[in-house]
Amino acid sequence: MKSLKFVKIHGIGNDYIYIDGINSTINKLSDLSIKISNRHFGVGSDGLIALLPSQKADFRMRMFNADGSEAEMCGNGIRGLAKMIHDHGFSKKKQLTIETLAGIMELELTLKDNKVSMVTVDMGEPILEREKIPMIGEPGHVIEETIELEDSVKFELTAVSVGNPHAIIFVEDVDNFPIEKYGSLIEKHPLFPSRINVEFVKILSSNEAKQRTWERGSGETMACGTGATAVTVAGALTGRLDSQSTIHLLGGDLMIRWDKQTNHLFMTGPATEVFKGEWFY
Repeated sequence: MKSLKFVKIHGIGNDYIYIDGINSTINKLSDLSIKISNRHFGVGSDGLIALLPSQKADFRMRMFNADGSEAEMCGNGIRGLAKMIHDHGFSKKKQLTIETLAGIMELELTLKDNKVSMVTVDMGEPILEREKIPMIGEPGHVIEETIELEDSVKFELTAVSVGNPHAIIFVEDVDNFPIEKYGSLIEKHPLFPSRINVEFVKILSSNEAKQRTWERGSGETMACGTGATAVTVAGALTGRLDSQSTIHLLGGDLMIRWDKQTNHLFMTGPATEVFKGEWFY
């Protein structure tokens, strides 16, 4: 029987299993993610993240959802990776670059008692062009565009990619919104050839919002960092939010800042290690 050491870390409830792909060769990461993420027969998580060597940055990240699909990037996940890198001795640098499928991310680590407590991620520039999200239809930006679902229910959505695609829908009662029903329908709608993450959002003030996320491949999650970043962009584009906002998610809060001078987005939030263990297979 073989075994694999892992660390479980969450970013405000968005939890991932982290494995060391630098000192060991791990095959079939997609299959492993399905098995290890299972909350009844595995460790239990929203997905799997592998730390790998990079020729372009300090490290490389590969991230898989619980259903085995690979995602371009994960805001909460990359903060957890920064914690793994520092706290488990891969690097003691307080500024890191991480290669992802969405590009190279720059991270700044905040320490408490020589452990990573908070991480600020430069998420880069928002992608607003329909064809780059990607979304079917005429070229241009997707701002409060009507989408009709199978049961004739209609929503107005704003589409933003922050390395991975998001559809943001503003609602009045986010707490009681049937997210599983409509999140699933929108995720798999023919308009989105790569599927899409869906955020349902209630505006609380000009710099505060409450978000629930339906994450493609995982279902509703406690938090989504790229989603909170996309929500801030969508809120600013529609005049609902300032360019610097606090986004409340089920697992906690994220601080998002859209620097209009550089057009870069910055996300700040915590990373918490839950436990480490060994997976037998």
